[in-house]
Amino acid sequence: MTAQRVTSLYDVMDAAYDATEIQEHSRELGHVPIIRPVKRGRKEIPFQGVQPSREFTWAEADRFKERTMVERVYARLKDEFGGRQIRVRGARKIMAHLMFGVLALTADQILKLGT
Repeated sequence: MTAQRVTSLYDVMDAAYDATEIQEHSRELGHVPIIRPVKRGRKEIPFQGVQPSREFTWAEADRFKERTMVERVYARLKDEFGGRQIRVRGARKIMAHLMFGVLALTADQILKLGT
């Protein structure tokens, strides 16, 4: 359903998804996989179909940095603005609860820019 609405060019993932099968599936979908490589000590040894880690290009590092920013926003929404303790039922009420959290988070960020 998402593919019908959005054209995705990249799949940006953390080290938990550093597997050859995931990278190949991403490429089959026509996406560019940007996956943080797993550090496996000093010597690079392929382990159970996982490609040896490599460094990001500058463009990949820039795109991965955007993912990190998004993850920080999600963490703040859950930890500081009620996204973790939802005590309502129903999709509309949950959406309203989360959107009030997003609104409060946005206001907080705007206030931080002013100081």
